[in-house]
Amino acid sequence: MVLWILLIVIAAVIAWIISTYNSLIVLKRRVENAWSQIDVQLKRRHDLIPNLVNSVKGYMKFEQETLEKVMQARASAISSKDVNKRIQSENELSGMLSRLLAVVENYPELKANENVSKLMEELRETENKISYTRQFYNDIVMRYNTKLSVFPSNLIANMFGFKEEPYFKAPEEEKDVPNVDLSI
Repeated sequence: MVLWILLIVIAAVIAWIISTYNSLIVLKRRVENAWSQIDVQLKRRHDLIPNLVNSVKGYMKFEQETLEKVMQARASAISSKDVNKRIQSENELSGMLSRLLAVVENYPELKANENVSKLMEELRETENKISYTRQFYNDIVMRYNTKLSVFPSNLIANMFGFKEEPYFKAPEEEKDVPNVDLSI
């Protein structure tokens, strides 16, 4: 009788370990999938940037430094392999793109150019998609990291070497509240 109880307890512990391990694997794969969705949108952004830069280059003779910084930030983002460095590089690129778009606003002939207008609209749409996929990724990362942290699943996570994943936080520039002046 005691042997049967012991076997049942051992079987229950083994079943729990397998179940917990599998749930961690499922969450890990969801994190990877969410990152790949972000990666698709980042690739689209990386492809749009050279076209936009080439379209505005002739008009923005005094802004060559801004254009060069955008292209350098793009190159850095593309070459980053580590997720943490990639997130940092992409946030820097987002900041540079914001500056470029602000500079473009100062050139009425650029805003009137149909090519530039289309590229800027595509870039805005892509930025919106990046924001959405970033939110989805962060939600999945939160669930995964929480599972790694809570007892008793943290025992299995530590036993099998699961590591927390980084959040893809918004760049600091996007966190600033815009200043709207409605005085006339």
